[in-house]
Amino acid sequence: MKETAPFKVAAVQMVSGPYVEANLAAAEALIGEAAALGARLVALPENCGILGMSDRDKLRVRERDGDGPIQRFLSQQSARYGIWLIGGSVPLECGDPDKVRASCLVYDERGGRVARYDKIHLFGFTAEAERYDEAATIEPGGEPVAIDSPFGRLALSICYDLRFPELYRALGRIDLILVPSAFTATTGRAHWETLLRARAIENLAYVLAPAQGGRHPNGRETHGHSMIVDPWGTVLACLPRGPGVVVAEVDPAFQRRMREGLPALEHRTL
Repeated sequence: MKETAPFKVAAVQMVSGPYVEANLAAAEALIGEAAALGARLVALPENCGILGMSDRDKLRVRERDGDGPIQRFLSQQSARYGIWLIGGSVPLECGDPDKVRASCLVYDERGGRVARYDKIHLFGFTAEAERYDEAATIEPGGEPVAIDSPFGRLALSICYDLRFPELYRALGRIDLILVPSAFTATTGRAHWETLLRARAIENLAYVLAPAQGGRHPNGRETHGHSMIVDPWGTVLACLPRGPGVVVAEVDPAFQRRMREGLPALEHRTL
């Protein structure tokens, strides 16, 4: 049954490194903090289990779909705290032995997995001192995913997907957009908040965006600024940098009033 009363959601910000066990220990403490603050839906960032010294490190720890240390951890934590838990991205095996799928996994309050979304849009960026090419080690997904939940219809996406508004339009009427990310400091400073607020406004939806935020052991600098944004585009909570948790209230009645007062979703013609 979909919630009609306000409820709390949390975005967990991390500074993940190359060791899965250490990253999961850090995540466990932050999930516990979010649950203690009353969050019923908690989201971890992209690369929550590993952000390696090289892009190929994730191949070493990739998991079979349905089993592995990261997946067991997510299931156990959701059941332990009785929360819905989103694992921002987990490296799962795919048909190519030299690549993984970057998969956003959703677990319900009993620890059961209820959804998997494989990142569709793969980041590529070249600047003076930076170069990223996710397609070298990640196999793209092909199917947009949204699921019905007690918290409304959840739209799943990962990081670079945020730049493609047609992905969310393809999902129809959605209530809460998940954007676990590891935006670079360069692109994050320029575009992160603008893109999050735009997706919230154009879909009249809440946006929950947990991020990596800080200097990683491999030297990479991620933007942080984990955010929760309401359907009017107002930033309800933000954590600029470093590990931590941001919590905010989602109010279905407020969202309904926004959609009734500004029925842009009903006015679509294309």
